[in-house]
Amino acid sequence: MKKTLEIGGFISGAILIAFGVAVIALGASGRSTVNDSLKQEQIVGTPDMTPALIKAEATKAGLTNLKFPTQSVAGKAITNGTDARIFAQYMRIHTLEATGGVPYAQMSRYATADGKGTNDAAKALQSKGQPVGNAARDIWVTETALTTALNVSYMASQLSLFSVVIGAALLLTGIGFVVLDWSALHRRREKTATEKSAVASPRQAAIA
Repeated sequence: MKKTLEIGGFISGAILIAFGVAVIALGASGRSTVNDSLKQEQIVGTPDMTPALIKAEATKAGLTNLKFPTQSVAGKAITNGTDARIFAQYMRIHTLEATGGVPYAQMSRYATADGKGTNDAAKALQSKGQPVGNAARDIWVTETALTTALNVSYMASQLSLFSVVIGAALLLTGIGFVVLDWSALHRRREKTATEKSAVASPRQAAIA
């Protein structure tokens, strides 16, 4: 029974080590894929993508109650998930500046002559008998698509990092199992050898 448990300990440790190495490899590969994909897009932060400059722009545009980025990506190539998320934060502020601080859900569906827009098709500008849509809403559609992709890159990057951490934990746990099992086996063998030596000593004395 003891031998079975010892073998089981070594097998469990080996399995954990194998899983740990595999998870680390998958996590590293996923993170590398995200970074490579971002590099292919050749995204570079605009000169105003610094905390100070974007706050000045937002204030000038009359925007309030905004959460500003705390890191700069001005002139920086976006090649990892963290920078992609920061770039997306700046993009949202740029979009709010372009739409007068109005988010997509609050924008009027149709265009009007005074530029204020309306949700009433009858009051909207007409083209070929149809109300003209509010073109400014397209800005939000584009912004949402791009920032979602950037934020997904950030999420994928973080999940890959999480996988690497979990893989390292599995690897260390597996090594720990093997070390503990080997230590227990070594101690048991030493104890058995000591007991045999103790039994053999009186016999040898009696024969002498």
